[in-house]
Amino acid sequence: MTTVVNCPTCGKDVVWGEVSPYRPFCSKRCQMIDLGEWAAEEKRIPSNGDLSDSDDWSEKEDF
Repeated sequence: MTTVVNCPTCGKDVVWGEVSPYRPFCSKRCQMIDLGEWAAEEKRIPSNGDLSDSDDWSEKEDF
């Protein structure tokens, strides 16, 4: 059975297997667009943590 996923960047169908070396992306271009969005902080993983971007890790004693 072949698994097909949607490219997270453009939505194109991508076969999940050896024929798609950039999976889950359809191409190197889409992979690099996604990487650029993460690097520019346009994307992020939600967190319920108690630290903000301005908090200094060295001030925390319980990490």
